[in-house]
Amino acid sequence: MTRFGIGYDVHRLAENRKLILGNVEIPHELGLAGHSDADVLIHAIIDAMLGAVALGDIGQHFPDTDEKFKNADSGELLKKIHELIKSKNFCIGNIDSVIVAQKPKLSPHILKIRQRLAEILETDLDLISVKAKTEEGLGFTGNEQGISAYAVVGLEKLQ
Repeated sequence: MTRFGIGYDVHRLAENRKLILGNVEIPHELGLAGHSDADVLIHAIIDAMLGAVALGDIGQHFPDTDEKFKNADSGELLKKIHELIKSKNFCIGNIDSVIVAQKPKLSPHILKIRQRLAEILETDLDLISVKAKTEEGLGFTGNEQGISAYAVVGLEKLQ
C-alpha cells in the first residue's frame, strides 16, 4: 500500500541568520527567521510525511512554544519523524519537492541537498527530488521577503 502526503512551509528572510535548506548551509547574506533553524524544505517534507500517515503536522510534534526546539536542527527533527514513520511500518517510496526563492541561485546546491536528505532518511538518492524555482519577481518570494517549499511524499507500507 502506498500513502501520499503533501507539505508546505514558508519563512521570512532575515539578517543575522544562516540560510539552511535541506540541512545544507547555503551562502547568502540573509537567512530564514524561525523558532528552529527555519529549514523550509525539511519542514515541508516533515509535514508531507506526517500527512501520509495522518499523524498531524510539524507544529504538533515540535511546537514553537517549546524552548527545547529553539534553534533546533531540522535534520534532527526529520530523523525523529523518520523513526516515527518506521515505527508505523512505513518506508520512503519517494519525495518530490520544490523550493521557491528569488535568490540565491540554488541549482549549484541541489545535489548536496538531495544527498543530505537521502543520508538523513537512510534511503537512495534516486528517491529524492529537489527542484528550485523563482517567481520571476512576483509575490513575497519574488520580492525576496521569504522562501517557501512544497513537498509530496509517497510512503510504502512494509509487510
